[in-house]
Amino acid sequence: MWKKGIRVIVSFVVVLLVWQIACTVTNANATLFPSPVKVGEEFVKLFTQGLEGSTSHVTLPGHIRISLLRFATGYVLAAVSAILLGLILGSLPKVFQFKCSRCMDRRKCTKTCRRTILQILHKHAVCLIRVGRFFIAGFFPILLSVVAAVQHVDGIYYKIANSFGVGKVKTLFGIVFPAIFTQIANALRLALGTSWIFLVSGEMVGAQSGLGFLIMDSKNCMRFDALLATMITIGVIGFILDGLLRFAEKAISTKIGFGV
Repeated sequence: MWKKGIRVIVSFVVVLLVWQIACTVTNANATLFPSPVKVGEEFVKLFTQGLEGSTSHVTLPGHIRISLLRFATGYVLAAVSAILLGLILGSLPKVFQFKCSRCMDRRKCTKTCRRTILQILHKHAVCLIRVGRFFIAGFFPILLSVVAAVQHVDGIYYKIANSFGVGKVKTLFGIVFPAIFTQIANALRLALGTSWIFLVSGEMVGAQSGLGFLIMDSKNCMRFDALLATMITIGVIGFILDGLLRFAEKAISTKIGFGV
């Protein structure tokens, strides 16, 4: 994990150097193609004063706090509800039937699932923007993955549970859940990135605060240095969130032994 982080940081530094050299050599218009130095200076201004020329007086930390609060609320609700519903539906195959019985094969399921989700998002686009479409974006990947994992749990787990007189609820949450923890963790990481992207895009459409709003505000003010600074901030936060989730997954798996 740390090696991957170091590689990402080194790659980021290399990109910045190439970017700065290109701006210096080409003598490009600083307004349309700001250098990393100018973007860094604008980042400091955003952090301390906010966007110059904007009607909003919220600073960058304020926008970050608002976006993270929205994200945490939607993501946690999506994760908890999708995991609980996935465990229940996965244990009731006669009630919940996928259109394709081979849907559990990720390679065969991906296109169908994506097409279904995109149809839902397109049909109810306006509504989803208002209620938080990042919730929907995180809910479906987790739900489908959990249902698939539950339906592929080895039957020996259920036989052992029955032989010891373990109830269905205890079997589901005490045996099945630990057995599919790895698949759940993978789904949570996938949903995290999707939800973060949908959150920012949603803020670009109808919000009056948040990082997505700051992108559109910078664009309207013709402040491309602020726009780039905001985009870099969004990417860094996404990288940090993914790293924290991976760290939590590894810590839980090591300490409790889930997913073994």
